[in-house]
Amino acid sequence: MADPTHNPWQTLSTRILHEDAWMQLRLNEVVDPKGRRTQYRVIHYKNRAIAILPIDEAGYTTLVGQYRYTLDRYSWEPPGGGGPLDEAPEVSAARELAEETGLRARHLRQVLQMDVTNGVSDEQAYCFLAWGLEQGPAAPDESEVLQLRRLPFREAVAMVLRGEITEAVSVALVLRVHQLVAAGEAPPEVQAALDATR
Repeated sequence: MADPTHNPWQTLSTRILHEDAWMQLRLNEVVDPKGRRTQYRVIHYKNRAIAILPIDEAGYTTLVGQYRYTLDRYSWEPPGGGGPLDEAPEVSAARELAEETGLRARHLRQVLQMDVTNGVSDEQAYCFLAWGLEQGPAAPDESEVLQLRRLPFREAVAMVLRGEITEAVSVALVLRVHQLVAAGEAPPEVQAALDATR
């Protein structure tokens, strides 16, 4: 029996259809697992996706709201953005949190790594829990129009369950932290803050 983890695809050639500072669209001529010659389009991202869920000592988190052009609707999400591939994800997370919210975290813990849309792209997301927070000035990118919303973490979980937070990485991060707290596996300071608000 063939090893199911062995790559059954064969790449014959690659052509770049589009490239900019953020991504590259490739058209690959391939032989698929059934032996058929076909084409496969791949989006290569030049940055990691970074998402951070801050939890303060009162058990509150901060969400970022912005209008998402691709979906033509408003979206609430944990803070986040892009991190260069040659930069440690923790460094990217600290910077993105500070830029979007003004929050500086004494502690960051990676709680999740995701392949975001692995049927069409190689984008990876690194998700962090942040605590030990201090408020400073925010400095969002000049192209961003952001709204901040501080709310109890349990309300962010409820927003996910009600379908009010829909972005995939955001949903996964909120539910991952919820699972850690339910299992008693969150960092002690976070566990205590969220246990006190139940």
